[in-house]
Amino acid sequence: MYNMKVGISAQSAIIVDADNTAISIGSGSLPVFSTPSMAALMENAAVKCIDSYLDEKSATVGIALNIKHTRASAVGEKIIAKATLVAVNGRELLFDVEACDSKGTTGKGSHKRFIVESEKFMSGLK
Repeated sequence: MYNMKVGISAQSAIIVDADNTAISIGSGSLPVFSTPSMAALMENAAVKCIDSYLDEKSATVGIALNIKHTRASAVGEKIIAKATLVAVNGRELLFDVEACDSKGTTGKGSHKRFIVESEKFMSGLK
């Protein structure tokens, strides 16, 4: 079906700025990299990991995210998220995800995505 192999990985990066801090997006009261922004960066790394393996009619959707945000990152830090495919169960994909800044790991966990047929999926929303 899809030629994805366990062990493939990809990264996504962002610089912490005023727009992705906890105080800015409403997930806290401090000007530090927000947990929702870290989650989105991890998901983006997972998408990058497998998108080239999908045909033009398919996409993936996130179905589960279990992460811990273990250390704060200040404005100006570069955050790099890495996603590694660790299991393929039919159309369900499981990734290990981790985020780091210049001082080391800032968060990690797991993320599941599911392969869908784009048109069929979107028609189900009507």
